[in-house]
Amino acid sequence: QVQLVESGGGLVQAGGSLRLSCAASGRAFRNFYMGWFRQAPGKEREFVAAISWSGGSTYYADSVKSRFTISRDNAKNTVYLQMSSLKPEDTAVYYCAAGYSGTTYFNSNEYDFWGQGTQVTVSS
Repeated sequence: QVQLVESGGGLVQAGGSLRLSCAASGRAFRNFYMGWFRQAPGKEREFVAAISWSGGSTYYADSVKSRFTISRDNAKNTVYLQMSSLKPEDTAVYYCAAGYSGTTYFNSNEYDFWGQGTQVTVSS
């Protein structure tokens, strides 16, 4: 089992920045591919970003590319999502997820463990 706890969400004006954190406990963090997903009201959960076990490979949804950065610190068992140039359409609950396989990192079914989510609200 892996427990994931997100933090760092909040209310921010358009154009602003936030950094989300996801702290993991339980099994060895470095064994997991990590992803961030988000879900806006009335919409399906969507892929945001993913990072490989060592952090050497990162992937982004087109909608956030060049604005968001995913990173991880395996010594601290934490993955981060730095969000910049935020837009109202980025408003959603953001979820951290951990998976053993990164084959289809953009697919939520690939992930085995999920956090409870943190709300991000971007005002216009």
